[in-house]
Amino acid sequence: MGKPALEFFDPEMVPWQPEAGIEGLFSKTLARDPDKGSYSRLLKFLPGTDTTQAGVQKHPHWEEIWIVSGAIHDLSLNKTFTAGMYACRPPGMLHGPWTSQYGAITFEVRNYD
Repeated sequence: MGKPALEFFDPEMVPWQPEAGIEGLFSKTLARDPDKGSYSRLLKFLPGTDTTQAGVQKHPHWEEIWIVSGAIHDLSLNKTFTAGMYACRPPGMLHGPWTSQYGAITFEVRNYD
């Protein structure tokens, strides 16, 4: 089936949902493939968000991330990444955990193909 065909729409129409049980972390899924599980979403870090409880991440899928606004700090790498930066992670690539001192919004595409 794949992701649905969607013409331009205002993402503000999609509500933010708490993400992964982490205080200050929210997501809104914009499009999802119900068969394969691939999706596109926005992820919001409120100021002070810390994802340490989730630990270092690795996924069985491709993940692309673009930082729309703000900044996130990778605690494992001890590096801060800012608005406009992009990452493309193959399956199994380690990343995180993250903190965001002032908040951030990222756009993510996860591909299970």
